[in-house]
Amino acid sequence: MTLRFVTAGESHGPGLTAVVEGLPAGLELEPEDLDRDMARRQLGHGRGGRMKIETDRAIVTSGVRHGRTLGSPVALRVENRDYANWEERMNPWPVEAKVAEVHLPRPGHADLAGVQKYGFSDVRNVLERASARETAARVACGALARAFLRRLGVEVHSHVLGVGAVEAPVADDLVAADFSDVDASPVRCLDPAATEAMVAEINRARKANESLGGVFEVRAFGLVPGLGSYASWEERLDARLAAATMSIQSMKGVGIGEGFDLAARDGSGAHDEIFWTAERGYYRETNHAGGLEGGMTTGQDLVVRGAMKPLPTLTKPLRSVDTHTKEPAQALRERTDSCTVPAGAVVAEAMVALVVAAAYREKLGGDHVEDAVAALRAYEERIGWVR
Repeated sequence: MTLRFVTAGESHGPGLTAVVEGLPAGLELEPEDLDRDMARRQLGHGRGGRMKIETDRAIVTSGVRHGRTLGSPVALRVENRDYANWEERMNPWPVEAKVAEVHLPRPGHADLAGVQKYGFSDVRNVLERASARETAARVACGALARAFLRRLGVEVHSHVLGVGAVEAPVADDLVAADFSDVDASPVRCLDPAATEAMVAEINRARKANESLGGVFEVRAFGLVPGLGSYASWEERLDARLAAATMSIQSMKGVGIGEGFDLAARDGSGAHDEIFWTAERGYYRETNHAGGLEGGMTTGQDLVVRGAMKPLPTLTKPLRSVDTHTKEPAQALRERTDSCTVPAGAVVAEAMVALVVAAAYREKLGGDHVEDAVAALRAYEERIGWVR
């Protein structure tokens, strides 16, 4: 049994569609389970004007009846309210009005490579699907995965570690309760002093017509040891998490645990020593590895960090080339955000949740959610794992 999903839709089209396949039957869902995460994706100091237009909600159109999953694919739809302002340009059928093509690719975006790959003359055929608006559908899918994980005792949270040159202190003893008020921070950062500095940095960049990237961290709590496998490359959970995180728009780096920092250490300071007591079973006093060894979970907190580049759509456009005339030109200028690192962290939560939920489905199986719970309890008893 596997869990997978697919999304469809363009940034300014009528809406986004997603289908999630592989959820067990009997999983209880509420509209708030989806809408809560959809709203969180729209948070963050530095967002642009579109967040004033969209109020994202995910509408379930199949796979759920009377608040419980049926075991069949779950289909979701997210309306694009901004479509009303773009209908002439984005209507899928022939219209009388002549819509001007876009020939100004943005450095750092999918624009130029996309028109070359697919043979388009209009850059908008690329940028509409390449846009991070697509992540609204991913977050809706992730909310379903999170509901399944909660039934298994797993929580997934995120926070921002850096915006531009501003870095927050890194804590290695975080627990799930520490994230209860993270969304109250305008940049979703756990450190008040760093939050203030990040807001100031975003304000500076906005005034300078610049954009900013940054670093976020996703943590999953309550994972059982042994998710994933060392036996084949495609089953290694760290590889799957890295691919899922890197698939998010504007991502340029992923680290598991302390990631790149481990490369500069001696081995004795890079690995997590193993201990055992009758009360705790196997345990470790450090978590340099971020809860993954040999492509498998260790039972410690899963830690995934992502590095996001500054957004390529700038209010002061960079130099480019008109793909029609081949003359020098400024890149396309559209409505944009100054910083989306806080939102990127929420999207990464969804992607991590989807990968981890898929790993649980593969390990536990079960047509009904209670089958999966029973299989989990039996596995925990077999390995003597203490939560």
